[in-house]
Amino acid sequence: MVRTKTSEDAYTAEPFLPERGGLAALRRAAAECRGCPLHRDATQTVFGAGDADARVMLVGEQPGDQEDRQGKPFVGPAGRLLDRALEEAGIDPAEAYVTNAVKHFKFTQAEPRKRRIHKAPSLREMTACGPWLAAELAVVEPELIVVLGATAGKALLGSSFRVTQVRGTVLEEEIHGRAERLVPTVHPSSVLRAEDREAAYQGLLSDLKVAAQALG
Repeated sequence: MVRTKTSEDAYTAEPFLPERGGLAALRRAAAECRGCPLHRDATQTVFGAGDADARVMLVGEQPGDQEDRQGKPFVGPAGRLLDRALEEAGIDPAEAYVTNAVKHFKFTQAEPRKRRIHKAPSLREMTACGPWLAAELAVVEPELIVVLGATAGKALLGSSFRVTQVRGTVLEEEIHGRAERLVPTVHPSSVLRAEDREAAYQGLLSDLKVAAQALG
């Protein structure tokens, strides 16, 4: 018997994208995405949120445990830390658009009811989810993208991206057919894991101040 190739096997979200419509249409369509196997274990799709006319788009890696449960990006401890750093840097979180390179929570779990441990998405999974991020960029048309961490950087800029080499600088690159300005920095969750949390926070804040200056 020949097994029929499914959308999951193809590893692309492309067939699930709506033909037209804004962020609301994209969000509804993304809720039904089966473009890779990650949807099977996740509670729900976590699409981007925020101002559709935002000047700045912040792109993280993937939803965490709290985001997966609530269906919104950056609502956990890392999100709260990011909001504080944005405000200190002079960027109003309410005027930003936040999203992730991958829209489903990938995790390991030793047994049911045990804590779900974040697991980094593969390049294949990031690529599969790429059409959603491209669609968000096309609708929002931000003046600046803040890249939060290595996974987001690889999703946008390729597998050779190293956040430590370019953090806190303004890059100009073509992303999904659009000329974009980007400021890479660490993911706020890495600040929470750091041995010297204050030093790590100040590093994130410094990078976000570069983003604020780039926005003018």
